[in-house]
Amino acid sequence: MRALLVANPAATTTSARTRDVLTHALASEMKLEAVTTEYRGHARDLGRQAAESDDIDLVVALGGDGTVNEVVNGLLHAGPDLEGLPRLAVVPGGSTNVFARALGLPNDAVEATGALLDALREGSERTVGMGIAEGTPGTEDEAVPSRWFTFCAGLGFDAGVVGRVEQQREQGRKSTHALYLRQVARQFLQEPNRRHGSITLERPGEEPVTDLVLSIICNTSPWTYLGNRPVYASPKASFDTGLDLLSLSRMSTVSAARYATQLLTSSPERGPHGKHVVSLHDLDRFTLHSKVPLPLQMDGDHLGLRTSVTFTGVRRALRVIV
Repeated sequence: MRALLVANPAATTTSARTRDVLTHALASEMKLEAVTTEYRGHARDLGRQAAESDDIDLVVALGGDGTVNEVVNGLLHAGPDLEGLPRLAVVPGGSTNVFARALGLPNDAVEATGALLDALREGSERTVGMGIAEGTPGTEDEAVPSRWFTFCAGLGFDAGVVGRVEQQREQGRKSTHALYLRQVARQFLQEPNRRHGSITLERPGEEPVTDLVLSIICNTSPWTYLGNRPVYASPKASFDTGLDLLSLSRMSTVSAARYATQLLTSSPERGPHGKHVVSLHDLDRFTLHSKVPLPLQMDGDHLGLRTSVTFTGVRRALRVIV
């Protein structure tokens, strides 16, 4: 087996020594080429090269969710091809590692490498669905390039939080769950659209849902983690179905406290609920329009401001070693 290891040297929870140990462990079982990313988008470029190569059977992403997202976008740049594309494997190295943990992998890089090697020996793999977002035709965002996401996207509030966290990290602060919680509080206090939402949801054959404050799109469950605590925004979301959507039509101080509590106490059986909650399961395609430009995030990566985004759930998009 020929494999490409894409390693992010800035991954939060792995050191150079750890990466060397993992590289040697993988190289003992396969013909391995290891590349360390050098710039933003490098993992995407490497994934694309692997997809276009005739002799790469497997791409291993060593890093956080951002690294995995880039590799996936490279692999799927020309669309899904289960038989023609290399398989994907993930070794978690970030602070949260939602995608890897949703696949059932250990959150420790060394343990995950052991699990990966066991899966390869046993021929254990699965197909997973992915989401893709693109600028809506006929809008000012129609020229925005499409982008795949592995576990979640968000328009509005949660994307604003992601943007704040990225700003803090650029200033040298370490990515921690405490940092995220502080930025959640700051985003809430400064959120201009929390009382009168600007988002409209449109689905084929359905009446539009208007005045939404935020929208979280999930491709799997849980939505994220706070330390070891899983958070379920859309408990039914799955790699085997379409996309799930959680939206709120109001976010006053009282309602925000209620929904935050529901998120923190959410479970695989129940997520946020109430009269201001819009919760939809297994959607194939829908569009979110906003009266004002709102921040957009995918897999924890802030992508700037958008006024209209169309989301599509693509079943059986990629083969993953588990």
